[in-house]
Amino acid sequence: MSITTTVPLPEVRAVVTDTTVELNVLGNPETLTASTSAELRTKIMSRVVKLASGLGTDVRLEVHDHTGQWRLVASPDGHLREDEPLPPAEEETAPVSQKIQPPSLPAEQLSAHLSEPTAAAAVSAAVSPLHDASTAEANETAEDSGDELPTRKAARASFIIDERREPAATNGWRGLLARTTGLQVPASVLERERRRHVQAVSQHWPGPRKISVVNGKGGVGKTLTTAMLTAVFARHGGAGVLAWDNNDTRGTLGWRTEKGPHDATVQDLLPDTVRLLSPSAQISDLARFVHHQTSDKYDVLRSNPELLATKQRITQDDFDALHEVAAKYFRLVFFDSGNDESAPRWLRMIDHTDQLVVATTALGESAESGALLLEALSERDEHSASLARNAVVVVLQSERNSTLADAKRVADGFTGLARMAVTIPFDRALHGGALRYDAVRPSTRAAWLRAGAAVADGL
Repeated sequence: MSITTTVPLPEVRAVVTDTTVELNVLGNPETLTASTSAELRTKIMSRVVKLASGLGTDVRLEVHDHTGQWRLVASPDGHLREDEPLPPAEEETAPVSQKIQPPSLPAEQLSAHLSEPTAAAAVSAAVSPLHDASTAEANETAEDSGDELPTRKAARASFIIDERREPAATNGWRGLLARTTGLQVPASVLERERRRHVQAVSQHWPGPRKISVVNGKGGVGKTLTTAMLTAVFARHGGAGVLAWDNNDTRGTLGWRTEKGPHDATVQDLLPDTVRLLSPSAQISDLARFVHHQTSDKYDVLRSNPELLATKQRITQDDFDALHEVAAKYFRLVFFDSGNDESAPRWLRMIDHTDQLVVATTALGESAESGALLLEALSERDEHSASLARNAVVVVLQSERNSTLADAKRVADGFTGLARMAVTIPFDRALHGGALRYDAVRPSTRAAWLRAGAAVADGL
């Protein structure tokens, strides 16, 4: 009896943290860094393929990152494949005549993370007898109860096959494996969650929807929350999204967003509302008054922060006229509100709002201001009370020296006051200067997408 000995493959172990990886290459430590996670994966694969080419043999790569553990095999020619499962160790006391069982996959191997129903199981589930036991039982039940049997048309199966299925993974090591091997690798929990969020913010609703970002305290992130949420909906759902600086006390949305080829503000639009509401008006006429964001795909209706509040007051009738124009030409309107909760334009904004968003930092006074506002709205009228109950709270980790745990603690404090609270990590790109969605880190974009999905669920 001959014994076949399997020579173990050379192995590289990689522990990934954000955009840094600690490698153990045949027992020797190495460190690689990159600007993005995708670039880092490319560097890891280049290093492993170079090793395989130099050794003239396959090399096993074991990766540990935030999505789990992966075991892949890289060949000298650069091809990547899923690692084959290892057979279980034989027990010394096992009798010779013991029935051999199919090897089970160790929990740490890639296949455990990528488990899918087998093709045979899928076929057996899809193909069943025309008159199976459940059908016969249903018929007997119908006869016993005296109910009529289903009509022939109702009982006939449709010839139209629903071919929808979950797309293969596109992100991370799952995505890399799917692209390089052609396998239908299932997406991770994180990727499936992101897809749900993208689907939520990509919807189009019948009739315009208005979202107001509020907090009576200044400097709590209302403007950046407005810009980021508006970008999320416009970039994923398409055109027809407006960010309106509804502020008569030096609103800064215009300063922090891209300027168009003019200096128009809400004051310039107001005299033209009647013309823009006429049947002959066209959507392109609005280009004279709004400022298009070329990368984030939404439009901004600016206030004029250079004027005193007394020179740019807007009455409730003025607001209604402006609102009618916005509702005619835009499917989504995000209001960046001011700090004066008694202003006519602020109160009228609430009357027209479909979804309320409370912006706050992780600081106690900011959160308390937001909570007091929700409590006050709960007592104002039925519409305002409904807005308060269904509000989304966005808690910003606004300072580098604060932590996400601080933000989560504040978010948890809104339980019972609002429908949902979402935390946003600290990101230097959001503090001062232009607000651009592409400028923030991927983890920050994911948090804003999650916040956008929470808003969409209320529309």
